[in-house]
Amino acid sequence: MGAGVMKSGDDGGGTRRRRRRARRTQPMSEINVTPFVDVMLVLLIIFMVAAPLLTVGIPVELPETNANALPTDEEEPLTVTITADGRTLIQNTETPRNELVVKLTAIAAERESDRIFLRADGANSWNAVAAIMGDLNAGGFNNIGLVTDIAQEAEGQ
Repeated sequence: MGAGVMKSGDDGGGTRRRRRRARRTQPMSEINVTPFVDVMLVLLIIFMVAAPLLTVGIPVELPETNANALPTDEEEPLTVTITADGRTLIQNTETPRNELVVKLTAIAAERESDRIFLRADGANSWNAVAAIMGDLNAGGFNNIGLVTDIAQEAEGQ
């Protein structure tokens, strides 16, 4: 009642025995790159998710201009930010305006570069931005860069 499959050369009785040669395993000469590609794809996804989180954490709507980007130094740039509600921050630390130059002088003494980047929300009046720039200039900071976004060209032009 049962059906079976016979191997070629097998007469069913087991009288013929094949002699198996002892095979030596050959060294693998190909590199398996699949795990490498898998790891690289996972790292790519991690960096794509993490990159937006590494930007400055203060929401500022920068004005748009056609100016070229300034060359960057090796150290992190010293940034002064003026928010839409008028708060003044050095990097991410809120600083009263009357203490701004004093704190910047102490910070700049430990740095190689004297460049200061000024980020101002577009909702600020030019008077507020100019007043901060005047304070910085009076405090001895003459290398001030205004940070803006790149302007989007109008379609169809």
